Amino acid sequence: MADTISAAQRSANMARIRGKNTKPELLIRRLLHAAGYRFRLHGAARGTRLPGKPDLVFAGRRKVIFVNGCFWHAHSCRAGQRAPATNSEFWAEKRRRTTVRDAAALQALASAGWEALTVWECELKDRSVLEDQLTSFLGPPGPAK
Repeated sequence: MADTISAAQRSANMARIRGKNTKPELLIRRLLHAAGYRFRLHGAARGTRLPGKPDLVFAGRRKVIFVNGCFWHAHSCRAGQRAPATNSEFWAEKRRRTTVRDAAALQALASAGWEALTVWECELKDRSVLEDQLTSFLGPPGPAK
C-alpha cells in the first residue's frame, strides 16, 4: 500500500524544494572551483541578467551552465519521465511550460553569442565523466583567452 499524505503536507514538502543552491548545483560549483574555474552565480554577467538565469556564468568565456533536475525539467531519463499520479494534468502542464521556457532561454543565449551547457541531475553519478564534460565545454581553467 502506498503512503498517502495530506494536501497540506504535500504543499509543505513542495515549498521546501529550492531553485538555487541545490545539492547538484553545489556539487558542480565545488568541483569547478577546486579545478581552478571562477564564475558568477545565477545569471549575473557584469551587471546584466542573462536569459533563463543560468546557474553558473563564465563571463570571460561567454559560456553558461544550467544544472537541471530531471523531474522538474522533464529530462528523457527514467526520473524525468516519471509522472505524478495525483493532479497529473497540472504537473504535465507545469513541466511543459518549463521545457518551453528552457528552450527559449537557450535560444536567446545563443542569439546573444553565449554557449550553454545543461547538466542533468542524473549525470552527476559518474564524477569522471562529469569532469570530462565540464572541462571539454569550458576549456582549460584559468583566465579566458
